[in-house]
Amino acid sequence: MFELIMNIFMFVFLGFTFFTHVLEAKIPKSMLKNPNALMPDVWPKLIIILLLICLAINIVKIIKKNKGNKDFNFATFGKNTLVFLKSKMFIGMIILVVASLVLELLGFVVTGALMLFAFGLLLGQKKVLPLAIFSIAVALLLHIIFNGLLSVTLPRGEIAFLRQMSLTLESFVPWVKGLFGM
Repeated sequence: MFELIMNIFMFVFLGFTFFTHVLEAKIPKSMLKNPNALMPDVWPKLIIILLLICLAINIVKIIKKNKGNKDFNFATFGKNTLVFLKSKMFIGMIILVVASLVLELLGFVVTGALMLFAFGLLLGQKKVLPLAIFSIAVALLLHIIFNGLLSVTLPRGEIAFLRQMSLTLESFVPWVKGLFGM
Protein backbone atom coordinates (compact mmCIF):
# COMPACT_ATOMS: atom_id res chain seq x y z
CA MET A 1 0.00 0.00 0.00
CA PHE A 2 2.89 2.34 0.84
CA GLU A 3 4.35 1.86 -2.64
CA LEU A 4 1.00 2.68 -4.23
CA ILE A 5 0.53 5.81 -2.13
CA MET A 6 4.07 7.02 -2.92
CA ASN A 7 3.56 6.39 -6.64
CA ILE A 8 0.28 8.35 -6.59
CA PHE A 9 1.94 11.15 -4.60
CA MET A 10 4.81 11.36 -7.12
CA PHE A 11 2.36 11.28 -10.03
CA VAL A 12 0.37 14.20 -8.59
CA PHE A 13 3.54 16.13 -7.71
CA LEU A 14 5.07 15.68 -11.17
CA GLY A 15 1.76 16.55 -12.83
CA PHE A 16 1.61 19.72 -10.74
CA THR A 17 5.23 20.49 -11.62
CA PHE A 18 4.57 19.99 -15.32
CA PHE A 19 1.67 22.46 -15.43
CA THR A 20 2.94 25.06 -12.96
CA HIS A 21 6.61 24.80 -13.88
CA VAL A 22 8.30 28.19 -13.73
CA LEU A 23 11.35 28.82 -15.86
CA GLU A 24 13.74 30.82 -13.69
CA ALA A 25 16.58 31.17 -16.17
CA LYS A 26 16.40 34.10 -18.55
CA ILE A 27 16.08 33.05 -22.16
CA PRO A 28 18.52 34.87 -24.45
CA LYS A 29 16.87 37.11 -27.05
CA SER A 30 18.69 35.30 -29.86
CA MET A 31 17.01 32.07 -28.78
CA LEU A 32 13.58 33.70 -28.72
CA LYS A 33 14.06 34.91 -32.29
CA ASN A 34 15.00 31.45 -33.59
CA PRO A 35 11.81 29.40 -34.15
CA ASN A 36 13.83 26.15 -34.41
CA ALA A 37 15.64 26.53 -31.08
CA LEU A 38 14.66 24.25 -28.22
CA MET A 39 13.58 26.27 -25.22
CA PRO A 40 15.25 25.45 -21.88
CA ASP A 41 12.05 23.88 -20.52
CA VAL A 42 11.73 21.22 -23.26
CA TRP A 43 13.98 18.55 -21.71
CA PRO A 44 12.66 18.85 -18.14
CA LYS A 45 9.08 18.63 -19.45
CA LEU A 46 9.95 15.64 -21.62
CA ILE A 47 11.53 13.88 -18.64
CA ILE A 48 8.45 14.65 -16.52
CA ILE A 49 6.19 13.18 -19.21
CA LEU A 50 8.29 10.00 -19.33
CA LEU A 51 8.22 9.76 -15.53
CA LEU A 52 4.43 10.22 -15.51
CA ILE A 53 4.04 7.40 -18.04
CA CYS A 54 6.30 5.10 -15.98
CA LEU A 55 4.44 5.98 -12.76
CA ALA A 56 1.05 5.31 -14.38
CA ILE A 57 2.26 1.91 -15.58
CA ASN A 58 3.66 1.15 -12.12
CA ILE A 59 0.40 2.17 -10.40
CA VAL A 60 -1.59 -0.17 -12.65
CA LYS A 61 0.91 -3.01 -11.98
CA ILE A 62 0.68 -2.50 -8.21
CA ILE A 63 -3.12 -2.56 -8.28
CA LYS A 64 -3.21 -5.69 -10.50
CA LYS A 65 -0.59 -7.48 -8.38
CA ASN A 66 -2.44 -6.83 -5.13
CA LYS A 67 -5.97 -7.46 -6.39
CA GLY A 68 -7.62 -9.77 -3.88
CA ASN A 69 -4.82 -9.38 -1.31
CA LYS A 70 -6.52 -9.02 2.09
CA ASP A 71 -3.49 -7.16 3.52
CA PHE A 72 -3.72 -4.49 0.81
CA ASN A 73 -5.75 -1.94 2.80
CA PHE A 74 -5.34 1.20 4.87
CA ALA A 75 -5.53 -0.58 8.23
CA THR A 76 -2.50 -2.73 7.42
CA PHE A 77 -0.80 0.32 5.95
CA GLY A 78 -1.27 2.19 9.25
CA LYS A 79 0.27 -0.66 11.24
CA ASN A 80 3.18 -0.97 8.83
CA THR A 81 3.74 2.77 8.94
CA LEU A 82 4.21 2.69 12.71
CA VAL A 83 6.72 -0.14 12.36
CA PHE A 84 8.56 1.83 9.65
CA LEU A 85 8.73 4.97 11.83
CA LYS A 86 10.58 2.93 14.49
CA SER A 87 13.00 1.31 12.03
CA LYS A 88 16.69 2.03 11.58
CA MET A 89 16.02 3.02 7.98
CA PHE A 90 13.71 5.85 9.04
CA ILE A 91 16.15 7.01 11.72
CA GLY A 92 18.89 6.99 9.06
CA MET A 93 16.68 9.12 6.84
CA ILE A 94 16.20 11.58 9.70
CA ILE A 95 19.98 11.72 10.21
CA LEU A 96 20.45 12.60 6.52
CA VAL A 97 17.76 15.29 6.61
CA VAL A 98 19.26 16.88 9.73
CA ALA A 99 22.75 16.70 8.19
CA SER A 100 21.52 18.45 5.04
CA LEU A 101 19.91 21.19 7.13
CA VAL A 102 23.04 21.93 9.21
CA LEU A 103 25.62 21.43 6.44
CA GLU A 104 25.97 25.11 5.54
CA LEU A 105 26.00 26.21 9.17
CA LEU A 106 28.51 23.69 10.53
CA GLY A 107 30.49 22.94 7.38
CA PHE A 108 31.33 19.62 5.79
CA VAL A 109 33.92 18.38 8.29
CA VAL A 110 31.75 18.74 11.39
CA THR A 111 28.54 17.64 9.68
CA GLY A 112 30.27 14.69 8.03
CA ALA A 113 31.89 13.58 11.29
CA LEU A 114 28.61 13.87 13.21
CA MET A 115 26.72 12.02 10.50
CA LEU A 116 29.27 9.19 10.38
CA PHE A 117 29.22 8.97 14.17
CA ALA A 118 25.41 8.87 14.27
CA PHE A 119 25.29 6.16 11.59
CA GLY A 120 27.91 4.15 13.47
CA LEU A 121 25.78 4.27 16.61
CA LEU A 122 22.67 3.43 14.61
CA LEU A 123 24.36 0.38 13.13
CA GLY A 124 25.30 -0.89 16.58
CA GLN A 125 28.86 0.25 17.25
CA LYS A 126 29.34 0.13 21.01
CA LYS A 127 32.87 1.58 21.27
CA VAL A 128 32.25 5.32 21.20
CA LEU A 129 35.84 6.63 21.30
CA PRO A 130 37.14 4.61 18.31
CA LEU A 131 33.96 5.49 16.41
CA ALA A 132 34.46 9.22 17.13
CA ILE A 133 38.11 9.10 16.06
CA PHE A 134 37.25 7.18 12.89
CA SER A 135 34.39 9.56 12.04
CA ILE A 136 36.58 12.65 12.42
CA ALA A 137 39.47 11.08 10.48
CA VAL A 138 37.23 10.08 7.57
CA ALA A 139 35.58 13.52 7.44
CA LEU A 140 38.99 15.24 7.45
CA LEU A 141 40.34 12.87 4.82
CA LEU A 142 37.32 13.40 2.57
CA HIS A 143 37.64 17.16 2.96
CA ILE A 144 41.30 17.11 1.96
CA ILE A 145 40.69 14.70 -0.95
CA PHE A 146 37.76 16.65 -2.37
CA ASN A 147 39.40 20.02 -1.90
CA GLY A 148 42.95 19.03 -2.81
CA LEU A 149 42.71 16.34 -5.42
CA LEU A 150 39.33 16.99 -6.97
CA SER A 151 39.22 20.81 -6.54
CA VAL A 152 35.70 20.65 -5.12
CA THR A 153 35.05 23.29 -2.49
CA LEU A 154 32.94 21.82 0.28
CA PRO A 155 30.86 23.96 2.66
CA ARG A 156 33.15 25.61 5.22
CA GLY A 157 30.56 26.56 7.80
CA GLU A 158 29.18 29.88 8.92
CA ILE A 159 30.43 29.71 12.50
CA ALA A 160 33.77 31.55 12.67
CA PHE A 161 35.99 28.91 14.29
CA LEU A 162 34.54 26.11 12.12
CA ARG A 163 35.12 28.20 9.00
CA GLN A 164 38.69 28.88 10.13
CA MET A 165 39.23 25.15 10.69
CA SER A 166 38.11 24.43 7.12
CA LEU A 167 40.38 27.15 5.75
CA THR A 168 43.28 25.69 7.74
CA LEU A 169 42.57 22.27 6.24
CA GLU A 170 42.52 23.83 2.80
CA SER A 171 45.98 25.25 3.44
CA PHE A 172 47.20 21.62 3.31
CA VAL A 173 45.96 21.34 -0.29
CA PRO A 174 49.29 22.36 -1.91
CA TRP A 175 51.09 19.80 0.29
CA VAL A 176 48.60 17.08 -0.73
CA LYS A 177 48.94 17.98 -4.40
CA GLY A 178 52.73 17.88 -4.06
CA LEU A 179 52.50 14.52 -2.34
CA PHE A 180 50.65 13.08 -5.33
CA GLY A 181 52.74 14.96 -7.92
CA MET A 182 49.94 17.20 -9.12
